[in-house]
Amino acid sequence: MAFFHSSSVPFHNGERKMHEILHLPPSENPTSPFLTPSAAYMLQRAPLLALGTLDAQGRPWTTVWGGDIGFSRPVGQSVVGISTLVDTKYDPVLESLLTEDENENVIPKEGSEKMIGGLTIDLETRSRIKLYGKLIAATRRHYDGEEDGQRKSTRGEAQLVVKIEQSLGNCPKYLNKKHIYPALPSPKLISNTPFLPTKGLTLLAKADCFFISSTNHTSDMDTNYRGGPPGFVRVLCNDPVEGTILIYPEYSGNRLYQTLGNLQTTPLAGLVIPDFETGDVLYVTGKTEILIGKDSAALLPRSNLAVKLTITAARFVESGLTFRGSAGEPSPYNPPVRYLVSESPSSKGLQSNNTVSTATLISKTLLTPTIARFRFHLTNPSNTTQTWQAGQYVALDFSSELDLGYSHMRDSDPQSLNDDYIRTFTISSPPSENNEFEITIRNVGAVTGFLFRQNPKAGLEIPVRGFGGDFRIEVGGEDEVVPFVAGGIGITPLMAQLLDLDMKKLRVFWTLGGRDIGLVEDVVKAYPALSGITRIFLTGMEKGSSDIERRGIEGLLAMGLTVEKRRMSADDLKETSQNMSPAGKWYLCTGPALRKNLLAWLEGKEPIYENFDY
Repeated sequence: MAFFHSSSVPFHNGERKMHEILHLPPSENPTSPFLTPSAAYMLQRAPLLALGTLDAQGRPWTTVWGGDIGFSRPVGQSVVGISTLVDTKYDPVLESLLTEDENENVIPKEGSEKMIGGLTIDLETRSRIKLYGKLIAATRRHYDGEEDGQRKSTRGEAQLVVKIEQSLGNCPKYLNKKHIYPALPSPKLISNTPFLPTKGLTLLAKADCFFISSTNHTSDMDTNYRGGPPGFVRVLCNDPVEGTILIYPEYSGNRLYQTLGNLQTTPLAGLVIPDFETGDVLYVTGKTEILIGKDSAALLPRSNLAVKLTITAARFVESGLTFRGSAGEPSPYNPPVRYLVSESPSSKGLQSNNTVSTATLISKTLLTPTIARFRFHLTNPSNTTQTWQAGQYVALDFSSELDLGYSHMRDSDPQSLNDDYIRTFTISSPPSENNEFEITIRNVGAVTGFLFRQNPKAGLEIPVRGFGGDFRIEVGGEDEVVPFVAGGIGITPLMAQLLDLDMKKLRVFWTLGGRDIGLVEDVVKAYPALSGITRIFLTGMEKGSSDIERRGIEGLLAMGLTVEKRRMSADDLKETSQNMSPAGKWYLCTGPALRKNLLAWLEGKEPIYENFDY
């Protein structure tokens, strides 16, 4: 058997262009120009096979077949045979490969040796290998099912023979584990337009993966997997007139950029989004645009690279898949969902990759073992494009201090691969004329841990990416009460606005752990007027209090605060709620769990909160 060195598959012009744009060092293409032994083994052991091809209009489509192992296997030197149950009526890839003559004999469509992209994948073991080849032969057999002489069956068996010309193993990053098992399809076409139905949007909102096919003109085809947290694909637009546009972030990968290289030369892609729970499936094809740097961040903050897909054709098929998947462990490499600017106006300060100023750390005050106040001075305020207002956050860029540079894999710290080290902190001090601001934060991660370790005498300088948000507390009518509910350090936006508020109208409900009593003491000392209008709920003290906590509680009571050693409940808000207008405003700054409860408790009121899910 003759083997060839993988360098005989050179990078094409689109791939080289991506490397140049992203300033990558020269490298060889590791793709093998044949079916490698590992790929041959994987084909026989993987329960799923994603396939891509072009239709008669030159549009790429993708499908995914399988359910059990053994439906694909090598049948000759670099020749693969596939025999499996399929949706014979609505699968766009099968439709693009085969047609029927007048006697319903299935024959390959005109233009033999159609390009086939493939990905053999086992989500349970996080293994995948890409394939590329040419179709040699194909057939399709409907299962019995007729009514009034018309074929009614929408499922059957497909058999393909493909000559493999390329294979390449890919890493396990972003593969969310799933146990795959076979299922009988009952395909029903729900939608056949670019405008996505409600079920299609629901699927996108929960999908944690999709398969994508792209081509380098008509000389090469790539089919691969994209994964992330549920909802990582965002819908920019879904309008019957303006069309449907999707966008997704490109996470840190192997830096070959084979998919994006194809999209450089041929900006078309076909996606299949499977619903592993129900067997529903969304097929889309459309025109692509690669967004890099500021263009990416302008639509999808915190992203340096993204792909925008304008759908030109789509099919949503109910129960069209031949498999189901029970969810397992999500990939530890998945970053948080990156939301659109339109979905999270609070992310406005993250739309640009430019630095607008520099903040120098000038003081640090430890308030509790895990909470501290940091004061910064803007060293070049003349360069700022805006000044901050009370109720806003500052976006600080720690990448120059913490970014370790590129790594393909980093199992010891997987989240760091896609971390831009930009953090937003609510400013806890009112605007000042000396160009200084404070943030009061908890030590919960890499960036805050870095700050907690700093000595202000070292003169740490951090680039400022901007200021954003608009969590302003408005005082109502003459007798209107203004309630504010805070969880832990959620008190910070209120701190920045207290000097401008009528404290007689304010009612504060503040819940936090007993270990954070020091934060309450510090805030009330700075703003004594809070003492008569604030009710404190201390959690984590069901089994008693330590001596330090008991002394702390005595100090809070001496300040005139009302202290409850329990969790907040709906009843705690009733009296204030009854003294307000029916649709009165409630200001909330808490974690997601408490916020969910508050929204239920305050039904009929107008809750105002800032969503930092970006």
